[in-house]
Amino acid sequence: MTMTTLPLTNAPGHEPVMLEECMDALKVQRGGRYVDCTVGGGGHAAAILEESSPGGQLIGIDADPHALKVARERLKTYGKDVILVNENFKYLENICTRYGFSPVNGVFFDLGLSSLQLEEAGRGFSFRQDAPLDMRFSDKQALTAADIVNTYPEPELAQLLDRYGEEQRSRQIARRIVERRPLRTTLELAQVVEQAAGKARGRIHPATKTFQALRIEVNQELENLELALEQSLSLLGSGGRIVVISFHSLEDRLVKGFFRQEAQRCICPPGMPACICDHTPRLRIVTRKVIKPSPSEVQANPRSRSARMRAGERI
Repeated sequence: MTMTTLPLTNAPGHEPVMLEECMDALKVQRGGRYVDCTVGGGGHAAAILEESSPGGQLIGIDADPHALKVARERLKTYGKDVILVNENFKYLENICTRYGFSPVNGVFFDLGLSSLQLEEAGRGFSFRQDAPLDMRFSDKQALTAADIVNTYPEPELAQLLDRYGEEQRSRQIARRIVERRPLRTTLELAQVVEQAAGKARGRIHPATKTFQALRIEVNQELENLELALEQSLSLLGSGGRIVVISFHSLEDRLVKGFFRQEAQRCICPPGMPACICDHTPRLRIVTRKVIKPSPSEVQANPRSRSARMRAGERI
């Protein structure tokens, strides 16, 4: 990939991850239409609008109204060229239809938590400060982390920690959580997990995987991502690109699997004597190998350490 040279366009407290790599992968063009499905603080969106001007347009989507408020302030200078929508990206196709915004030249996802969400008191995303066990991206959602922790049966809770947190000590942690119910705050939960799993032996706190699993369940993140990726292909014009930055292996495997499937001629199960799927490739994989942040970026922005980027092009 050739690298474009862009200034780091930041919202306060938020650095867009792999900004130049993203712009290069999106192949942003003047006058193009783009969708930022996780607009957050607006850093990537601002760079897309800058690179696509004059005439470029962008829809920025975020389920989190607090993040959207920051993005609105950050992007106000772009006027009518940007539309901000407080919705979950699982409604991507519906949103674009509503605004007559198709076909598009690119769809972008920066998954996981933003530093804005981690630092905002009272959201319950982090165990570094005490807060209610919430973890919802939007208060329109009913299910909270407290509901899961205090009502799920022990086997279901253990399965959740294993599936979404890839937590090897899921059974011990689930058992201890059930014994200590009710749990109301992030620090209470972190202490219980630490008691069940043992103290941290490195930089990663023993409660990290539990918090990840709960957040994914609360926000139905993997299911919504799968829906949005499929809709992205329907919205892209020929040569349009999907770019996804993920922050844990579950997201990255889902994206990698989707790209591979849509790049193949046949998706029949192994062992079939003849192809009966009639599948037509819809995607060309742009990033044959996953793209990771440079050492200098990781040093400047530690949040980028676990970022993984993949890109595909509509054919």
